[in-house]
Amino acid sequence: MNSETLCTVVIDALDDTKGLDIVKLDVRDMTTVTDFMIVASGRSSRHVKALVENVAEKVKKAGQRPVGIEGEDGGEWVLLDLQDALVHVMLPKVREFYNLEKLWSIVPAGDATATDG
Repeated sequence: MNSETLCTVVIDALDDTKGLDIVKLDVRDMTTVTDFMIVASGRSSRHVKALVENVAEKVKKAGQRPVGIEGEDGGEWVLLDLQDALVHVMLPKVREFYNLEKLWSIVPAGDATATDG
């Protein structure tokens, strides 16, 4: 499955489970770790866990195996590694604090050289 199709499966799964403020970030030009980051919020720790469980289940049904899941115990921020996409599901206060959308939207500087004025 290509990374665009994977993202569609993930976003549909998050939407099915009433994920909040779902954002897909294309980070292919910023890192070699993954192609996309998908960020969503859940209303409670239990909701965050349910969102991630639903994504993992739908992705498996589509033929892709998750590489790993981190943060399930606490449920404030759960990371689901799907290799071509990293899924971050957080409580709104955690999401606001870390602001991944802003962090991963910063365009890397080119090979600019300093000039003396």
